[in-house]
Parts: sequence; structure tokens; C-alpha cells
Amino acid sequence: MGLLDDKVVLVNGGSQGVGAGIVRAAVREGATVVFTGRRAGVGDQLAAETGAHFLRADLADPAQARDSVTRAVAAHGRLDCLVNAAGLTSRGSLLDTTPELFDAHVAINLRAPFFAMQAAVADMVARKSPGTVVNIITTSAHGGQPYLAPYVAAKAGLVGLTRNAAHAHRFDRVRINGLNIGWTDTEGEDATQRAFHGAGDDWRERAAEAQPMGKLGQVDEIADFVVFLLSDRSGVVTGSVIDWDQIVIGGLD
Repeated sequence: MGLLDDKVVLVNGGSQGVGAGIVRAAVREGATVVFTGRRAGVGDQLAAETGAHFLRADLADPAQARDSVTRAVAAHGRLDCLVNAAGLTSRGSLLDTTPELFDAHVAINLRAPFFAMQAAVADMVARKSPGTVVNIITTSAHGGQPYLAPYVAAKAGLVGLTRNAAHAHRFDRVRINGLNIGWTDTEGEDATQRAFHGAGDDWRERAAEAQPMGKLGQVDEIADFVVFLLSDRSGVVTGSVIDWDQIVIGGLD
């Protein structure tokens, strides 16, 4: 038996990277999976590979973030689990971030999870049925690099929202947790390193050599942990924001 047998799972931002890994892991563990993304070709390819159902959506639009839940419920009668995995990581410091860049980060990294959670928790509460939510956040929410100012601002907000919503709905038995992931090997990170940091083809190898465990974070390992948090095997845990990284926050040499 799988960890998510008979569960209906929505993964927002599930067409690539960590989100796609979660889609694959949830399908493997027996869930009926719906996922969203902006690019139809990429989404259709993952749907064909996994048997999950793809919904094209631009989560920067709060109506589409809410509608992702509505459409999943309409298709399957309910929603048991929500994962907010979409993320914008474009660079900006305190001094050079424009209002437009700041708003873009808030739209994807904070507002979209808020309104998707609003719709998902409303469905769970209306049915008087337990449910789980996992928000993919970042260790940079603790402070982060100078060139990630709007990203950190939005993701730190998601940390607070995760705990606030978990507290508000604990007696509804809706468990809401977050995962602060560190530097992870994804297609998006490859594009970011090349676009913003002048990285060459060997950037992964060079980065891995500098890490304590000799590798960057791996999508499949993160996905397995998310599936555990979504499942009943994670017990009563709620309101936890877990640092999933090989850097020890607060540790000094």
C-alpha cells in the first residue's frame, strides 16, 4: 500500500523542478494527482508520463490560484492534500528591486499560496474532513543572500502564514506544514545560475564539491519527505516549518 492511497492531491507549480518530483512521488504512493503549471507542453508531457491530470494556470492571478482548487474538486469530488511548490527566484537587492519585481515575488511566492490554501481549507472544513497542506519555502527565509531581497520578503511571509493557518485550523484537523529547502539541483536553478551568475556547464560539480554532503539537494529526496508530511504517517505534526538543508542555521565557525 502507498502512503497516499485514495488521496486526492493538488500540486501547484508541479510541472517542473521540485513540484514535478512531488507529482511523481505522490502518483507512486497511490494518490490521484492534479498539478498546475504555466507551460502547456511541459505539463502535458509530465501528465502523459505519470497519469496525473494537468491544469494550465498562471498562479500570479489569485483567481486562478483559487480556481486550481475548484477545478480539482470538481473533477474528483474533494481535495485531501495541497502542495504549494511554485516559486519565483529572480534576483533583486534592497537597493535595486523595482516595485514591479517586488510585486511579482509577492504574487507567486505568497499571494498564490494564500488563496490556494483559502480554497483548499474551505473545502476540507465544509466536508468536515481532515486534510494536509505542505508549503515549499526556503532556508533563505531566515535572512538569505543580499541579491534575494524580494524573494526573502515574500517567502518569510509564507513562513508566518503557514504557522498562522495551522493554528487557526488545528481543530478542523487540517495539518499545515512548511519545508525550508536549501540549494537544490533543478532545471530552474540551472537556468538561474547561467542567467544571473555566469555559470558554466560545470557549475553543478563545482557547487557539489563545496557542500558538506558532497551534493546539492536532490528533488527525489525532497519529494519523498513532502509525501511523508502529506500522509497520515506524519501523525499529528502541524505548524512546523522544517529546515531541509545541509547548512545548519545559526551555526558558526
